[in-house]
Amino acid sequence: MEEKKLDINSIIGFVLIFGILIFMFYQNKPTAEEIEAQKEKQEQVEAQAKENEIQVIKEEEEEEPVSINLQDSTAVANYKSNIGAFGYTAPSDAVTTLENELVSLKISNKGAQIVEAKMKNFVTHDSVPVYLVKDGNASFGLNFSTSDNRVLNTKDLFFEPSLSNNGNNQVLSMKAKVASNKYLEYRYEMKPNDYLVDFTIRSQDLNGVINSSSPIHLEWKLKGIRQSKSIQYENRYTRLTYNHEDGKISKLSEGSDDEETEEDVKWLSYRQHFFSSILATKENFKKAELSSVNHVEEESRTAGFTKSYASIVDLEMNGGELSQNMHWYYGPTDVAVLDDYKELGLADSIPFGWGIFGWINRYVFTPFYSFLSTYFPYGIAIVIMTILVRLAMSPVTYKSYLSQAKMKVLKPEITELGEKYKDNAMKKQQATMKLYNKAGVSPMSGCVPAFLQMPIFYALFMFFPTSFALRQKSFLWAEDLSSFDTIYQFPEGFSIPFYGDHISLFPILASVAIFFYMMMTTGQNMPQQPGMPNMKFIMYLMPFMMLFFFNNYASGLSLYYFVSNLITIGIMLVIKKFILDDDKIHAQIQENKQKPKKENKFQKKMREMMEQAEAQKKTGKR
Repeated sequence: MEEKKLDINSIIGFVLIFGILIFMFYQNKPTAEEIEAQKEKQEQVEAQAKENEIQVIKEEEEEEPVSINLQDSTAVANYKSNIGAFGYTAPSDAVTTLENELVSLKISNKGAQIVEAKMKNFVTHDSVPVYLVKDGNASFGLNFSTSDNRVLNTKDLFFEPSLSNNGNNQVLSMKAKVASNKYLEYRYEMKPNDYLVDFTIRSQDLNGVINSSSPIHLEWKLKGIRQSKSIQYENRYTRLTYNHEDGKISKLSEGSDDEETEEDVKWLSYRQHFFSSILATKENFKKAELSSVNHVEEESRTAGFTKSYASIVDLEMNGGELSQNMHWYYGPTDVAVLDDYKELGLADSIPFGWGIFGWINRYVFTPFYSFLSTYFPYGIAIVIMTILVRLAMSPVTYKSYLSQAKMKVLKPEITELGEKYKDNAMKKQQATMKLYNKAGVSPMSGCVPAFLQMPIFYALFMFFPTSFALRQKSFLWAEDLSSFDTIYQFPEGFSIPFYGDHISLFPILASVAIFFYMMMTTGQNMPQQPGMPNMKFIMYLMPFMMLFFFNNYASGLSLYYFVSNLITIGIMLVIKKFILDDDKIHAQIQENKQKPKKENKFQKKMREMMEQAEAQKKTGKR
């Protein structure tokens, strides 16, 4: 192998490289003046670090400087996010309180958003104040791009508060400033003795700061805090409701996660059963992306939240500036309160029911019960209303029972026809219809009264969950007519599936009353037909199912069904003992049989169809 040696050229190369490095070092060496300046700068940084704060001097001389702790990384990050377009205001997490006789709102300097909404006159099932916003369960802010292509959300910005009065109204102006005459403002105005707060978002001379070519999104999120004893019952009536397309009311799902995208939205209601957080706008939101997430499992008993709501709506700049006039509502889901805001239509957020059922609930039962409850205790008012409703429906009950009595008289003849044509269902049906026609009896006459009662039944079914007047009102052993009553609480950790961890007495009484009512109305006229469900089994099963169904429902609803069925049973006993006579009914039927009967068009058509079917059957056999 050849031995490697350093030649003269290599030595010269190394010397030149070394010389160049020394020359570059001396060329970049700082001068004495530069060394002194750097030393002074280092001393300043060390002094600031020692004091552990940065003083941000505001442009307005009358305001005191606000400091931020260097050890608080979040505060520093928020400060740095503000020093771009919105760098005028120093960070501060202080809050300003707006309150009247009804509600207390706390608005934070950070984001100028409501961080606490407290109902001053209401408490939860465990006697603590009702909070709709608390401990970070809600957020609100604008999301937009700046002219230098940064994305900002106002919930991360810091605003300067200014509190004043407009007559008797409290006015809070919150400004995130670029300069003294360039800012984004959130303005809150609260009136005395009013749940509605006027709310305005507007910009001042920010045309060159906010990128108007990019969308501006308003984001509002809220996680519903549990307020009631039965979280399943509360959650069933906790929904995101919204008004769009010229008054159309729509809802997201109450039992599962859901999302929708809508246009021309007038208001958004985050309903928490008996309380609501509502954002309404004077000029419709052009587009809204809505979502709801359910937090309550079917068997959950201790969950602290019901649903999480989120909305993203689009705002538009007009003339290079932002201006959106809105309203906040934090208050009870009470028609007596929400009807005060007819121009906004907020009462439509209450789930009165669909179509005519909702109309009856809202304009008949709700005002009627309000009238009764001003003179009687709330439980007694339910009993009185139930009695009056059943008496008003007694003519329908009479028609229904009369039809059942006629069918009872005809039962032996129907049984005889069944035996005679037991091998020919078509002949049996023809003969039975002929008997009904001669006797002047319609098998459908018993269904018509039941059909007429359906709007009343459904309207009352929706009345109790929507009646704010019943909330936390007691009657007998029930502590709260808007929630379940409890006569026995199972040991902790024990629960019967689909029933619950307690026993309610009103549902038991209602189920017993329903059972006896069904015995009177259907138990005596239930011949078992081949291939048909066992109606007697259904008669026993239905009260049992109602017992499970109503155990977690409002005790006021179970009280209504108990009293209603007792009254109906009493009315039917009176009809049976003193008004209707089976012998007279039988005599009337026999007299009707002797009279010539003229078929109407429907009966004639049915007879012809049956005869054709019978003829085709005979032809087929041949």
